Amino acid sequence: MEQRIHLAGRMLVSLAALGAVTAVYASLVLVNPTTIALSYVVVVLLIATRWGIVESTVASLAAVLCFNFFFLPPIGTLTIVDPQNWIALVAFLLTAMVASQLSVRARQRNVEALARQRDLERLYALSRAMLLSEAGASLPGTIARHIADAFELEAVGVYDQRTDVVSWAGRRELPERDDKLRDVARRGVTLHDASGLVIVATRLGSVPTGSVALLTAELSDPVLYSVANLTAIAFEQARGEEAAAQAEAARRSSELRATVLDALAHEFKTPLTSMKAASSELVHSRSASDRDRELAAIVDEELDRFQALVTDAVRMLRIDAGDFAVHVERHDLNALVASTLGVFERRLDGHNLAVGVPRGMMVDADRELLGLALRQLVDNALKYSSPGATIEIQARSNGDVDITVRNSGSTIPEKEQTRVLERFYRGSHARNIPGTGMGLAIVQQIAVAHGGALTLASSPDTGTAFTLSLPRGGRRS
Repeated sequence: MEQRIHLAGRMLVSLAALGAVTAVYASLVLVNPTTIALSYVVVVLLIATRWGIVESTVASLAAVLCFNFFFLPPIGTLTIVDPQNWIALVAFLLTAMVASQLSVRARQRNVEALARQRDLERLYALSRAMLLSEAGASLPGTIARHIADAFELEAVGVYDQRTDVVSWAGRRELPERDDKLRDVARRGVTLHDASGLVIVATRLGSVPTGSVALLTAELSDPVLYSVANLTAIAFEQARGEEAAAQAEAARRSSELRATVLDALAHEFKTPLTSMKAASSELVHSRSASDRDRELAAIVDEELDRFQALVTDAVRMLRIDAGDFAVHVERHDLNALVASTLGVFERRLDGHNLAVGVPRGMMVDADRELLGLALRQLVDNALKYSSPGATIEIQARSNGDVDITVRNSGSTIPEKEQTRVLERFYRGSHARNIPGTGMGLAIVQQIAVAHGGALTLASSPDTGTAFTLSLPRGGRRS
């Protein structure tokens, strides 16, 4: 209704302007019809430039009627006697209509160009604000506030699907629309509400990551989707920063653990050395009884094992922190496997060992790191299989060297197989078994450091097998 009133007012002003021109030329200034026609055209052009096509079209028709009635003979009637005047009148009408159309189009293009420029400036301001946002702030709330400020919107809602958080900004909040934002994010669509609320899904590639709601009827679709894309980029940037912070915290934590354990290992050296000397003395003492020498031998072996465990623990933490180097040399794989199994002689607990390593097979690797990896794989097989189960260690060469450690007593559920190599992850079957969840992740790091890989296969028929693949030449990735 208000628009109609404004349109009627513009019509009256247009007709009044034409009436003023008509009155001036009809009663005050005597000029030829060509000058009068051009004056009418100028007025029509001004109306078209100032307002629009409707006003200019009405003004053109009114100007034709005035020109015919007041200035073309017979004056005072809407008839024309001279055929040349008909031609002049038609030419004037066409000129006025075409000129007004062109003027309106030029004005519309100028308005559109200004609108695009304003949109680009707002999008730039929005992207800059998002890039400069403080880390650690509430992500959906921060994004919603930046969008509301950049586009001066009444209400803006942002939904982060990963955290399931909806935040609103602007002069109004619409918490009753939260479910609509979640639904749009889940379906990956665009929703136009009857109240003027537009909800657009944010995507990372083809995967929806959330949604953004804008209470506006003025933003074009390209701007809406640009805002959604910037929101998706902000989500991904924040997640990348969070992952980097977590990785840095984990690295520092690993370094701290390694430093502390290294210090403890250093403190252990003196008492361990003294205990080792005492146990060795008792083992070789002639005055000691056979029973004492037997007990001293057990103590001596356990001290060796304890010292090896402390050394492995420190080395694992340093590998986890990335503080290690690979020194590749050629080694006899049979000797490495035999050395590894010797550590577990007293821990077999009824397990059967089946070793299938071809005689003379050589491997290019860091001896200490490969030995640690094999000890972790055998230890893992012993812990997660029942007494009496068979532990197989097989090796084969098909260009690379594949070392497989298999146990026939346990399996890993399929849904957990993709995660067992993650740091600190412990599956449902491992909750009551001592461990940190670092062993397999360390083995994988050792494999990658050699340019190889660690793979897993687990099924009720074949048991669980971890295969450590090492390339010829010991390349480091």
